Amino acid sequence: MLRILHTNDFHGMLDDGRESVLAALRKDVDLYFECGDCVKAGNLAIPLKADPVWPRLARLECTASVLGNRESHPLEGPFKAKIAGATHPLLVGNLIRRSDGQAVLPGTMLIETCGVRVGVIAVMVAMVTRRMATRVVSQFLWEEPIGAAAALAQQVRPHVDCLIALTHIGFKKDEALAERCPEIDLILGGHSHTVLESAAMVGKTAICQTGSHGRFAGVYGWDGGLVSYKLSPLS
Repeated sequence: MLRILHTNDFHGMLDDGRESVLAALRKDVDLYFECGDCVKAGNLAIPLKADPVWPRLARLECTASVLGNRESHPLEGPFKAKIAGATHPLLVGNLIRRSDGQAVLPGTMLIETCGVRVGVIAVMVAMVTRRMATRVVSQFLWEEPIGAAAALAQQVRPHVDCLIALTHIGFKKDEALAERCPEIDLILGGHSHTVLESAAMVGKTAICQTGSHGRFAGVYGWDGGLVSYKLSPLS
């Protein structure tokens, strides 16, 4: 059985106590995914030093995370400052440079653990799109996340046993993604601060979200499908 730990939307609230609880949970799982808005700085804030969440996630051996709106910025300098200090893979498959249309970060990741080939895709909420007037002052553009995720899913699904989507688009859009992409096994979400006491099932796709501000972490078991789901209090 594949065991997974999931958090989202810390908003700077990953402190010593929560890290300690997560460290105990991390010992009993195979993978740990963080689903955005972990830093304290707001959307347009420019941090003066690296956010303390990054070394905490390094100690917790975070497998990968998707960017949230708090980890993004329309200008490259502040954007780099926000993610400075991150040592684990940061993923987002719908963020491109406006100048050349090139991807800013990877959108996929392949992992093999416990004899399971795991594919990970990642998308976040669109901050500046081609249709917005603000695009002219942004160095980045965000593509529509559900369409981007669907394209990534088609690429990865043939090569894996379990397909996980890390999203920071909110619960309603997670439901829409599950409807469009039944090939996704698990959607680990964030952004809407939804506390799901059990997985929301759309067909065979399980949607999971843990609320916000470090109240809970999700601990899940997957064995050809979701076989266990638990919200663990962090404080």
